[in-house]
Amino acid sequence: MSLLCLLATLPAPSVAAEEIPQSAVRQTLSPEDFARFAPRTALDMARQVPGFPIDQGDQQRGFGQADTNILINGRRVSGKSNGPVDALSRIPVDDVVRLEIVDGASLDIAGLSGQVLNVVTNSGGGISGRYRYSPQWRTDGIDFRWGNGEVSLSGGSAVSEWTLSLGNEQERFGNAGPEIVTDGAGMQIDLRQERIEESFEQPGLAGSYTRTYADGQVLNLTGEVNWFLFEFNERSDRNPVNDIANVRVLFQTEDEFNFEIGADYDFAALGGRVKLIGLHRYEDSPTEARTEFVFDDGRPLSGSFFKRRAEEAETVLRGEYTFKAWQGDWQWAVEGTLNYLDIEAELSVRDDNGVLMPEEFPGASSRVEEDRAEMTLSYSRSLREHLQLQTSLGVEYSEIRQTGEAGQTRDFVRPKGFVSLNWSPSDDLDVSLQLERSVGQLNFFDFIASVNVNQDRVNVTNADLVPPQSWILNLQVQKSLGEFGSVTFGAFYEDLTDIIDLIPIEEGGQAPGNIDSATRSGASLNATLLFDPLGWRGARLDAEVNIADSEVIDPLLGTPRQISNNDDVDFEIVLRQDFPGTDWAAGLEMFFNENTPLVRLDEISVFQLDSAFTRMFLEKKDFHGVTLRASVGNLTNRSNDFTRTSFNDRLTNDIAFREERFRTFGVLYRFEIEGSF
Repeated sequence: MSLLCLLATLPAPSVAAEEIPQSAVRQTLSPEDFARFAPRTALDMARQVPGFPIDQGDQQRGFGQADTNILINGRRVSGKSNGPVDALSRIPVDDVVRLEIVDGASLDIAGLSGQVLNVVTNSGGGISGRYRYSPQWRTDGIDFRWGNGEVSLSGGSAVSEWTLSLGNEQERFGNAGPEIVTDGAGMQIDLRQERIEESFEQPGLAGSYTRTYADGQVLNLTGEVNWFLFEFNERSDRNPVNDIANVRVLFQTEDEFNFEIGADYDFAALGGRVKLIGLHRYEDSPTEARTEFVFDDGRPLSGSFFKRRAEEAETVLRGEYTFKAWQGDWQWAVEGTLNYLDIEAELSVRDDNGVLMPEEFPGASSRVEEDRAEMTLSYSRSLREHLQLQTSLGVEYSEIRQTGEAGQTRDFVRPKGFVSLNWSPSDDLDVSLQLERSVGQLNFFDFIASVNVNQDRVNVTNADLVPPQSWILNLQVQKSLGEFGSVTFGAFYEDLTDIIDLIPIEEGGQAPGNIDSATRSGASLNATLLFDPLGWRGARLDAEVNIADSEVIDPLLGTPRQISNNDDVDFEIVLRQDFPGTDWAAGLEMFFNENTPLVRLDEISVFQLDSAFTRMFLEKKDFHGVTLRASVGNLTNRSNDFTRTSFNDRLTNDIAFREERFRTFGVLYRFEIEGSF
């Protein structure tokens, strides 16, 4: 902290947020507008903006153009794992000057469209702190969650702002219940009683520093270091009809270390502004997975052991030149990215004597590298009053190299860009329409052979993957309801080529690969309803609903189906009651999500939820300067169910067996304390 304090005291004449044209500001909210919620951070305030869903972006490799709907002081946050939501969570509410709802297409930030939230801050000097602690316990015997919390500091001067946070995200999960196994004729062949316990720790240190100089130069520094410590245990007591009773134990661990550092520097040059951005990210992830079968008749153990170490790194350099010409704003951007994934893996299987013996597993150890470059030219202007145009044209070059038996080097050139229109016919209505040509990013893990010892699944190596591409049409309509709240409607349609899904490999087996074409479509509704005008003082309802559909031709059957493991339906509803004249609040939260089935060549599996997760909470907003919140979750006793159908031949619907799992996880009691100093 001493270094940050020293930086905060360095002299400079002035500081200011990036200028946002007043014509772009659709609504301004002050900290007083959120007083009833007793917020502690800028994130607490952002989450209470009526009808505004926070979008963190797709977090693909590189930076590309802006894809979030959050700005801080008129500037895009130059971070990835340490992105806009994390940045907002470290800004204390006392440093927030105002929140602005902005027309994204009217800004000189390429890629923004629709409604954007700009958080204007001013540290005001001095140092302030915030802390949060959130223990949780459950009724089903899972270990007490005692270590979830965070402490953050922030400060600055008239010319600088800095934040620093130290925290640990800790979770304790678990569920238990029966699993019924039937054969192809539907006859029960096994009854299993199963229980899992899962835990992770994610301690981390993160910070940021911003400095604005007298001539308008702006320096931003961000950094984060994290550990991710994960353990998973499953015990399955099995009673097969035609075999010996046994116990299967599954044990998985991950011991990950990662860090990210980033910087950007913005200054005036060549009649416009230049922004230079740099980022480096590294991750080291050793994982282990082991299964053991212990038989009642004393026969030797059986099972397998898969060990893998994955190292990933990404280095990004980006330059942006923004200038005004021909009645509009221009941006020319050039970006270069270096990525790699290096995996070393070993598979061992117990022999007839129960001894683990190494087994050859081709393609499981390999290195994938990518050198990627892109160049874009963007232009935005006002076509007429209340109508904004933004366009972008770009090209992306990528060279991908893979070592090992299937190693090869390939390169790709892909066009990309978009055209966006934003229409604001009145102060309470905004409509945006965008057509985009998008180039997707490949998951390097898809290139390398892997095994799932839990489900006994094997993916072989496939070095012939190519980046997917798509045409995306997006519509967003935002309507203010005045004192009654706000509502935002969205819809999209996506036409994809070379989509990634599981396909048969010529040499045998299956792996992620390209399918010629697919489509996705969907709609969303995000609404905030305020009931004060109806006489129900202090009541507020927030609702977010997303529905989606998709279609792809199954590579085995040649018939249409939905895209594997794709978002299907999800919703979240929060009813909050702030009791007027008191510092008490209470509420009810419900959320539900559903994915399409995961389809492999030889199996179909799907997770199913029998009801929405429901939580009630009670909040004391000011208990001697501290916010206290107690909640009780899973009031409907929701279960996590899973069905897996394995086929001898899916082409002829010849079923080998079917597993149906029903697991409950009890009631969750959580207590949260949050304060400032």
